[in-house]
Amino acid sequence: MTAANLAVDAGEQLARAWKAAEAVVDPEIPVLTIADLGVLRDIRVVDGFIEATITPTYSGCPAMNLIALNLELALEEAGFLMPRIKTVLSPAWTTDWMTDSGKAKLKEYGIAPPAGKASRRALFGEEEVACPRCGSTDTERIAEFGSTSCKALWRCRACAEPFDYFKCI
Repeated sequence: MTAANLAVDAGEQLARAWKAAEAVVDPEIPVLTIADLGVLRDIRVVDGFIEATITPTYSGCPAMNLIALNLELALEEAGFLMPRIKTVLSPAWTTDWMTDSGKAKLKEYGIAPPAGKASRRALFGEEEVACPRCGSTDTERIAEFGSTSCKALWRCRACAEPFDYFKCI
């Protein structure tokens, strides 16, 4: 095989690995993939093996073990032997890494997507969060944590419905 053929083969392998990895869903929010969330950071070939890099939304995220296992299985099903899954904490995950498509999926699912970019305003509770059901911004935070630690529980004063808000971090 020539060097050119090896490069093409490596490119095709990476494309196949990305396709398999990007389809892995988040176990806590099954309408999102780990690519939608920005948890899937990189895929590359290291020492002849596929290595996928993931970053948790929180350092203690309980879903990360299942995400790593599902990612490994998806890569094996795509034909990659002994894929390596590497978890990195730095740089820390931010909602800025979420895709626009992922944010739209959250809203459609009934979870308010992060409002804007991560900033000091989010840290000090100065957020304006629109209700994913009626669109009103007449909302209030009920609890700092919702159904998972990466979400807060909010209520809409206009339609009186509670909803999760994916925190902007």
